[in-house]
Amino acid sequence: MGRVADPLRAMGAVIDTAEGGRPPLKIRGGHALTGIHYEMPVASAQVKSCLLLAGLYAEGVTSVTEPAPTRDHTERMLEGFGYHVHRDTATASVTGGGRLAATAIDVPADISSSAFFLVAASIAPDSDLTIRHVGMNPTRVGVINILRMMGANIEVLEERVIGGEPVADLRVRSAELKGIDIPEDQVPLAIDEFPVLFIAAVCAEGRTVLRGAEELRVKESDRIQVMADGLTALGVETTVTPDGIVIDGGQTMTAGTVNSHGDHRIAMAFSVASLRAEGDIKVTDCANVSTSFPGFVELAKQTGINIAAEGAE
Repeated sequence: MGRVADPLRAMGAVIDTAEGGRPPLKIRGGHALTGIHYEMPVASAQVKSCLLLAGLYAEGVTSVTEPAPTRDHTERMLEGFGYHVHRDTATASVTGGGRLAATAIDVPADISSSAFFLVAASIAPDSDLTIRHVGMNPTRVGVINILRMMGANIEVLEERVIGGEPVADLRVRSAELKGIDIPEDQVPLAIDEFPVLFIAAVCAEGRTVLRGAEELRVKESDRIQVMADGLTALGVETTVTPDGIVIDGGQTMTAGTVNSHGDHRIAMAFSVASLRAEGDIKVTDCANVSTSFPGFVELAKQTGINIAAEGAE
């Protein structure tokens, strides 16, 4: 939690963490906050959002500069509640002391959740799947851009704007995917979707190379290493780098047991992998899926994925 606690401390917050910046955290209220300018060392919408929200209650201006574009849902939502967010290229800033006004919110389907089915329909033979009312925020569509570069057949239909956010239906059909060098400018736009994109890379023809994705190492798990370990358990060789991975497509995924390390996206990615595996894949430590994507197992069954949850309530 250090990457959040440290800039908040610079604003005047009193936060204690356990060794290594880990929970439990102790936060002492009653301390006045002062706006700061913060240059994020790694692009992160979570850190940016945290500081902007703190800036609502700080004296003066709080500004955050990101090294690469990240999702801007927080800025859009604040504007929707009547709180001005100033944008200047890579910097977003707020002035403390304003007021929020209640408003109605439409929450579109999550593109990060849709990603599992975008890849599933791309790699499973004879697929034709339409996903309705998906949020198409331009800071989030990296997964579509990357899959299209790999040769995926994805149509964007019925584009519209609802509640300040672009929305569309997505139709995806089976395709012969090709390995690519993933452009680094797309990495922040698809940062949460890489676990399932790794599965797409395994099913593609040729080599896929990911660079500039250090952020993946500080998610719910070290997603680069945990995905690589899971693929190894299924007989797939990869090359892990400090900021990414190299995957040679066309390797056969065998039966095996994968430890998701409590990371919901890892668990769901290997559920999708089962569509192309030669045997059963067992994913352990995946209770968190029911928190981030309630009904995933049932929805996956409806689309034709042969999946069962053991030990579920």
